[in-house]
Amino acid sequence: MAERADVTTQFLAMASPCIVIVDTPDSALGAQAGEIAKSEALRVEAKFSRYRPSVVTSINEHAGRDVEVDAETADLIDYTVLCHQLSQGRFDITSGALRRAWKFDRTGALPSESQVLEALKCVGWGRVTWSRPVIRIAAGMEIDFGGVGKEYAVDRALTQIRQHTQVPVLVNLGGDLRVSGPRADGSAWRVAIEDVDRHGVSAGLLELVSGALATSGDAHRHLVSGGVRYGHVLDPMTGWPIADAPRSVTVHADTCSEAGLLAKLAILRGAGAEEFLAAEKIRAWCVR
Repeated sequence: MAERADVTTQFLAMASPCIVIVDTPDSALGAQAGEIAKSEALRVEAKFSRYRPSVVTSINEHAGRDVEVDAETADLIDYTVLCHQLSQGRFDITSGALRRAWKFDRTGALPSESQVLEALKCVGWGRVTWSRPVIRIAAGMEIDFGGVGKEYAVDRALTQIRQHTQVPVLVNLGGDLRVSGPRADGSAWRVAIEDVDRHGVSAGLLELVSGALATSGDAHRHLVSGGVRYGHVLDPMTGWPIADAPRSVTVHADTCSEAGLLAKLAILRGAGAEEFLAAEKIRAWCVR
């Protein structure tokens, strides 16, 4: 069997290792496609980062005042509003304020009830005024697109590549990925699913000929206290981790944004994750 002529581009974005694989013998074309994806991923990261000057930090720094946003940001806000509605309020881009109480640094230190309650005062989409293109968050609040940003960047990167070439490509940003279609010979892409307990170790392989995969879970961010494992997905209504949530949910969907949303909706269902996935006929892999 002839060796594949893949061209790969690797980089770091959104605090994650990223790789773009282009199925082509044309090394220049493959490298160009990889750089397009890298550029777009870094653009999305810079624009919506909460760690450096960005659209997000501008909104947060102007809490209590109206901020007019551009069309792309408005579209992303509209999408998170949909996520909020579909999750019955448990997907909330204002819940980042709970980081003031929770430190998932694996020290095993739980926040006090008073710390959680204090942070909760700054959480709640209902306290945000959104009338496109103007947003105003209440004083002390903040927004964070971390729950949708990586998946959005995957979709954007693939879209940008498709404007330049139709060669088969896989875009993987920190484990959330999308393929343009089957490989050049019509075969499937083989994608490894990471073990929830062993970083960098594969728990199995999936074959993918279309669509995207996204994973939500606590493999990298959790703490253990008193023998109880607390995942990093927090309920914005209580301020505490979702009870009885799966360790990991990986979903297959047409786009990475859709896959990511469905995976998060499953996690947010806690003990009812599998029932939700089955009822919606979602192709998914759930680990407890």
